[in-house]
This record gives sequence, structure tokens and C-alpha cells, in this order.
Amino acid sequence: MSSQFEPLVIIPARMASSRLPGKPLAHVAGEPLIVHVWRSAVAAGLGPVAVACAEPEIAEAITAVGGKAVLTRPDHASGSDRVFEAAENLDPAGAHDVIVNLQGDMLARDASFLGRILAPIEAGADIATLVKEMTDPAESADPSVIKAAVSFAPGATVGRALYFSRHQIPAGEGPLYHHIGVYAFRRAALKRFVSLPHGPLETRERLEQLRALEAGMRIDAALVDTEALDINTPAGLDQARALIGGR
Repeated sequence: MSSQFEPLVIIPARMASSRLPGKPLAHVAGEPLIVHVWRSAVAAGLGPVAVACAEPEIAEAITAVGGKAVLTRPDHASGSDRVFEAAENLDPAGAHDVIVNLQGDMLARDASFLGRILAPIEAGADIATLVKEMTDPAESADPSVIKAAVSFAPGATVGRALYFSRHQIPAGEGPLYHHIGVYAFRRAALKRFVSLPHGPLETRERLEQLRALEAGMRIDAALVDTEALDINTPAGLDQARALIGGR
């Protein structure tokens, strides 16, 4: 994939989860979930891929299929903190100028949509992410579906992200966007982001990307059209098995 940047893709993963404990190693079509996510990242061809693990059993699952894994502190408050530690460990010289944070519970049948994550960085953003237009009205009322208010110029597929919420935004007629939780950070932006104190809106909405917006950092979003699952519950795991096939 041609780009002016040299990305490093890091997938944070930990066994602790309030709603789905042990989910990185939950089996989907005969393999651990984290292995499917790693395979998707490799297939996207953005750059080298590593899994940042809180526990050695996750690392063992990745190295067993030929992947790269790095153990990190188990007590990180967020995936971004885990990604930053892994990036400093894997690339202390800073050869990779963009760090892609792909959640360890994000699964898609076709990984090609990940290639869009660099477009906002190329447009000048500090942080890039992805959104998809909602087609199911039930999503707008579901607090587990994160919504993004993005300013797209007519015909544009990259726009400025102005806010994220668990509630429907913005008001009025027009498309609503479902936030897809993958990020690309300029290296300096990631370092700044993890050093920032938690902001009041981040705490209120329980969305860490609001910390960046509150600090005046620029987040742009690229519009994609794909089915990507954030797997946080047993029902989500069943969806993943239906998407990929098998248990």
C-alpha cells in the first residue's frame, strides 16, 4: 500500500473485561479472536503488525501462528496507553511515524477498509479514525454504539470530527455516523495524547477520544462502507461467529 508514511500497527489486548472476560482467546471458527484480528491487520498491508499483550497467554496465541507479540504492563488504563508502551519498546528510534491502534476485539470479514485510516493523516490530522453511515435505526438509540459528529464537505469522504457521543448526534435531518474504533496517530500526537489528563467530557461520556478534542487536537474521520464488529458481549461473540462462520 503506497503512502508517504511508515505506519506500525499495534493491537492492544487484555484478558480482563467486565462484560466478556477472556475474550482475546474466545474461539471463533476454530481460532482465538485475537488471531482473527491479527490476520485482518496483516492482510490490510498497512505496515508491520504486533499485538501488545497484558498477559503471556495472548502472546503465546499470536506467536503460535507466526505473529509478533510484546508483553506490556497489565495495569494500563486504556488501550492507547498499552499501544504507546509497545511502540516505544518495538521502535525506540521512532522509524515509524504513524502508529495505528486497532482494537483487539474488532473483527471484519474484509480488512481492506483499514487502508482508509491513513487518508485523514495525509490530510493533516493529528489523529485519524473511521466512521460508517448508520443504516439500522436501532443503532441511534443504543448507547453501546458510539456516534460521531463529522463535518463532511459535499462529496468528501474525509472530514473533521467535532464530537463523539453514546447518544444520537447531531440533531436534525441528515446522515448519522457510527464510529469505528480504530485510530492512527502521528507519533508525536500519540506521545502527547497519553500524557494528557483525563478531561471532564471524556469522563462523562466514557470515551477517551474526547480527551484529544478537549485538548485541541485535530481528529479527522474517513468514511467507509463495511461491516466491522466491536465484540464486547457474549451476543457480540455470537455475531462474530456468524460473520466468520463456525465456533
